[in-house]
Amino acid sequence: MSSDQRFFDFLKERIGLDVASVGEAIIERAVRQRSLVLQGLTADQYWQRLQTCSEEQQALIEAVIVPETWFFRYPESFATLARLAVARLAEIKQMRALRILSLPCSTGEEPYSIAMALLDAGLAPHQFKVQGMDVSPLSVERARHGVYGKNSFRGQDLDFRERHFSAEHDGYRIADRVREQVRLQVGNLLDPQLLANEPTYDFVFCRNLLIYFDQPTQKQVFEVLKGLTHVDGVLFIGPAEGSLLGRLGMRSIGVPQSFAFSRHVEPAPEPFFVPMAAPVPQRSAAPIPVKPRPFTSAPAQVVPIKAAPVQSDAADLLSQIATLANEGKSLDARSACERYLQSHPPAAQVFYWLGLLSDVVGSALEAQGYYRKALYLEPQHPQALMHLAALLQSQGDTAGARRLQARAARSERAADSEGKQ
Repeated sequence: MSSDQRFFDFLKERIGLDVASVGEAIIERAVRQRSLVLQGLTADQYWQRLQTCSEEQQALIEAVIVPETWFFRYPESFATLARLAVARLAEIKQMRALRILSLPCSTGEEPYSIAMALLDAGLAPHQFKVQGMDVSPLSVERARHGVYGKNSFRGQDLDFRERHFSAEHDGYRIADRVREQVRLQVGNLLDPQLLANEPTYDFVFCRNLLIYFDQPTQKQVFEVLKGLTHVDGVLFIGPAEGSLLGRLGMRSIGVPQSFAFSRHVEPAPEPFFVPMAAPVPQRSAAPIPVKPRPFTSAPAQVVPIKAAPVQSDAADLLSQIATLANEGKSLDARSACERYLQSHPPAAQVFYWLGLLSDVVGSALEAQGYYRKALYLEPQHPQALMHLAALLQSQGDTAGARRLQARAARSERAADSEGKQ
């Protein structure tokens, strides 16, 4: 089934998805899958079905967003939340419960992580409530079920699983004391009436969503988020969205790796940087993972490993870099990249990691240079293309960003075509 603008426009209208942010191939694949499920409908036949069947509209959205997430992703965000929550309770003299919003909440790992972090920080159940919301009814239902497999537990620190879960034959069930802190519902950020009658929230988590919208939709959604966040509240965002919020008048609270922003409108001392993206995919040590889907956490799981010695072979050192980056150990990851370049030929993935690590410390020009080195060695490196595009976008170079997004989309289509051969 060839490219069809009708389906791109439908997803743009319904969930705000900018096709350039994910590539046409992902949407084409979802349309093709749904057409096959419906006994091989043609493009026109499927379009007619889509116009008359709300269930099929939701099914196509579900086929595009494909959630993948895990507990305590970006650990510093939750540690920062716990500290801020204790301070916020003191500030309001514990006169009411804290209100925390997680959207999109996907299959529940994020809102339940919020609840576990606050309970572990000593907050009593009556001192906070968490609201989780997602555009996908299927994801919300899975969150309500509260049973999770091994892919939801990543990294080396899994002590929270012993405290807050019970083992079952098909996974781990979240404890009732955590579940009771979280209310889950279906909702769309593009709905102008979203949570219209609700009080504002002290803390809002909206991560890895804005990057999938075009600029007008980003501004529209930002206004909704700003309206949902208390004037003294904090908004937690995804790693690649910092520059966007900086342009819209918010500022980082200054805690590294927390990706937390204040709603106060004050000039930042310097332009904010594009932080490191979600856990970094391995390339030499494993096949290239699928690019993050809309409304999801990012790439496929990187299995944690023990630190490799300096003399390790290339694959082990690449794995070590990925592990250190995933754990937020930026300085150690950078040192590992330098060791790799000293003992092995230049590799695009190493320069890509160095670009991300430079973003973390606010060195935008250095990051741009590393991304371009990665693309010199591997012109269609998908992650380097998308992150350099985000960097150019933050600098006002919309045309340059679009060109890189188009290259990434072509790369996605080519990979999809090869996969079908």
